[in-house]
Amino acid sequence: MKAAVFYKKEDLRIENIEMPKVNADGVLIKVKACGICGTDMHIFDGDEGAAPTPAGTVLGHEFAGEVIEVGENVKGIKKGDRVCVDPNKLCNNCDCCREGIGHFCSDMIGIGTTVHGGFAEYCMVPQSQVYKFDETIDYTEAAMTEPVACCLHGIDMCDIEPGANVVVIGGGMIGLLMLQLAKIKGAAKLALIEPIESKRQLALKLGADIAIDPINENAKEVLAKNGITRVTTVIECVGKPSTMTEAIALAGNKSTVMMFGLAKPNDEISIKPFEIFKKEITLKASFINPYTQKRALSLINNKKVDVSSMVYKLIPVDELPKVLADKKERALGKYIVTF
Repeated sequence: MKAAVFYKKEDLRIENIEMPKVNADGVLIKVKACGICGTDMHIFDGDEGAAPTPAGTVLGHEFAGEVIEVGENVKGIKKGDRVCVDPNKLCNNCDCCREGIGHFCSDMIGIGTTVHGGFAEYCMVPQSQVYKFDETIDYTEAAMTEPVACCLHGIDMCDIEPGANVVVIGGGMIGLLMLQLAKIKGAAKLALIEPIESKRQLALKLGADIAIDPINENAKEVLAKNGITRVTTVIECVGKPSTMTEAIALAGNKSTVMMFGLAKPNDEISIKPFEIFKKEITLKASFINPYTQKRALSLINNKKVDVSSMVYKLIPVDELPKVLADKKERALGKYIVTF
């Protein structure tokens, strides 16, 4: 079968590899759609994501497809079912798993990061990681369950109250999902900061009240002109030191800053402790998505979040190395690999 295999920094090869064999608890999926995630970009660039990726691993952890075969112990899943995948397999035995913080599992298996994932024609996963969906959504929408699940964990930690003023920095897929979830949480006013005009316009369609161009506009001044004198929550979805610093500067008194964007491992930012103290800012970060896959799929199934409008392009797997190698091209929007 055809697959995208990662070997080292900037070395992703399209190869023919053996079909996976189905074990007793496994589900063999014919992959229909797999999203390119920021984590895939970090791995390709030679940076570590949530965990180191071994050479020879098939990437891709945002995927959905059709069940082709199931193992003898599998129950409730059958051939022909339409399914998406939670890529984070917990051991359920370590201290973190037993303490209810399984996303810090010391023996976690990452489908598409530590073992073979969805940038392949077929992928075998444990039954525990499979979630069925019906005909009301397509495979591309279902593949977006994983990023929505990640955003749900982050938005839960933001503690957004009805009536809050929320600023999202970054209008990529994640930023636009966070925008919609903040609206569901009850934000009264929503602002997006994004340099690309098309993404700002999409944000306005998805619920933003204000879309700010950081290159040609002063964010604080624009917010003030629109009646936002105190920002209660800032959600940073870019992962750059400059935007993280900006998030702290924009945060108001008694506010929360969620540093959701994935920074490079050695990135650093300068923080003035007196500023954090004076405004009583709570700094938070979000690591992986624990226990949120089912909620995410329910939101997509019931059309509570739009996961299609921000999809930029569907591509065959053969084009994946070229897209990942071109930072300008991959920044244009959400790419989905299809088979």
